[in-house]
Amino acid sequence: MSVAEEIERLQALRDRGTLSEAEFAQAKARVLGATAGAAPGAAAGTAPGGAAAPAAAQATSGAAGNTFLHRLRRSTRDHVIGGVCGGLGEHTDLPSWAWRVIFCVAVLYFGVGLLLYLLLWVFIPPTAPPT
Repeated sequence: MSVAEEIERLQALRDRGTLSEAEFAQAKARVLGATAGAAPGAAAGTAPGGAAAPAAAQATSGAAGNTFLHRLRRSTRDHVIGGVCGGLGEHTDLPSWAWRVIFCVAVLYFGVGLLLYLLLWVFIPPTAPPT
């Protein structure tokens, strides 16, 4: 996809009200920044195999290490069993008690809540203790 097409798509999103002015300006800067960082002679928005890649995916590929899942930690302060719900409460808009209710209700559905809680307990690291 060319830069002009990408900017037209962003403009259409802004016209529909999906993007605010600030988001539009930021996305436009990313598109233009991805184009400026391209190698000379290479088409903007083209992956190494020649396939077209969205500019937004190219612009956010550097920030992949800072996703929600990478920031998620189990709580060492707000915990009843393993701190999973406390950690989810610290990283989302829902309080930890709401996550506890969600997991308890999910246990009624063939134990899915318990399985999910155990997996999260095993794979999510705890927060670092204060020094």
